[in-house]
Amino acid sequence: EAAEKAASEAEQEVQGLNRRIQLLEEDLERSEERLQSATEKLEEASKAADESERNRKVLENLNNASEERSDVLEKQLSEAKWIAEEADKKYDEAARKLAITEVDLERAEARLEAAEAKIINLEEELTVVGANIKTLQVQNDQASQREDSYEETIRDLTQRLKDAENRATEAERTVSKLQKEVDRLEDELLSEKERYKAISDELDQTFAELAGY
Repeated sequence: EAAEKAASEAEQEVQGLNRRIQLLEEDLERSEERLQSATEKLEEASKAADESERNRKVLENLNNASEERSDVLEKQLSEAKWIAEEADKKYDEAARKLAITEVDLERAEARLEAAEAKIINLEEELTVVGANIKTLQVQNDQASQREDSYEETIRDLTQRLKDAENRATEAERTVSKLQKEVDRLEDELLSEKERYKAISDELDQTFAELAGY
């Protein structure tokens, strides 16, 4: 359960990193668009400056350009220079943001790689845990089978014990009956001996009386 929770957190972190990377890529794309726009403006300003310079040279060569036209051209030249300077500033700012974005992107990629490695490790741990669980299940099944075998053996021995007890009880009853029969026969034997002795004594007395005659 802890491994599954860690894997879920890692996946969420990866999703967050992917979202961060997507935002950085979008920011980079916007920066590139601004850079492209600034570059185009810079080119336009350069063209305008070149055009102004050519116009100024034409006016100087012709020597008939009016002071007003010269002021206009100088103003246009100043504006063109200002535009060029602003374009340079925007280009520098865009380049700085691009460098920062690239650093953030590298860090995000490093975190993504670390998260992916962590996920791989967690998946390997889950595989090991799953194998251990299967092993424990097999051992539990084997133990359950042994327990069933032991219970069957216990039931068999219990039944055999009951049978032996029943046979012992029956044997005790038989012995008791035989003992009673032995006692009865001994009593009969004693009675017969006494009767035999009485008859023998009587015969001895009779023989003695006959001998007296």
